Amino acid sequence: MIISSKKINYFDPETKEEFEGVICFDSSIPGKKPGILIAHAFGGQGEFDVNKAKELAKLGYVGFAIDMYGKGKRASTSQEAGELMRVLNEDRPLLLKRILLALSTLKDQEEVDSNKIGAIGFCFGGKCVLDLTRSGENIQGVVSFHGVPDKPKNKVDKPISASILLLHGWDDPLARPDQMIELTRELTKCNADWQLLAFGHTGHAFTNPKANSPQSGSFYKESSDKRAWQSMVNFFEEIFSK
Repeated sequence: MIISSKKINYFDPETKEEFEGVICFDSSIPGKKPGILIAHAFGGQGEFDVNKAKELAKLGYVGFAIDMYGKGKRASTSQEAGELMRVLNEDRPLLLKRILLALSTLKDQEEVDSNKIGAIGFCFGGKCVLDLTRSGENIQGVVSFHGVPDKPKNKVDKPISASILLLHGWDDPLARPDQMIELTRELTKCNADWQLLAFGHTGHAFTNPKANSPQSGSFYKESSDKRAWQSMVNFFEEIFSK
């Protein structure tokens, strides 16, 4: 096993805005491999996301830690993160445009089988990958880890072709049980193949070892983190074997 990593600069052809992602793959495996986007949480792409790309590479995939904010736009405080995220929360067409750009970039990589594409997202990134599926884009599957489920305003429901796995902390204050039930109703209406796995005594950001704010409902939960990752592994093994 030889895990290779490289930075990829990619551009919005209309605005010329630059983005910087990191792609990881096992260069000892010949031929093209399934590609998986990794959409970051509200602070912007960083070490956490690159490590997830490396872990996916160890599983035989091409992991692509994408950039939703733009090159060099990373938050050092919660206030900065909130402002960066607010721009895309208030402009969901722009959010979708950026993740579609990242998807196109991943498909263009020589190591990637463009017919086998998945995506995972954490927190805000979960919202990003859900919006990707809502667009009707032809990808095989997405996994949302403690994602924010709110639907874009005035969104017209259309059939969803991607399989969806929702990995959720039942005590997450940013995605209450009633909101998750509403999301499953939306996905059912769109004839999506969806699964919801909820973890008890688990809040928001349960996959992030640095999350330590139980008073606000955001904290790391090792057992839920491990169970969620294994569920994702099983999910991608299934959908990419079809």
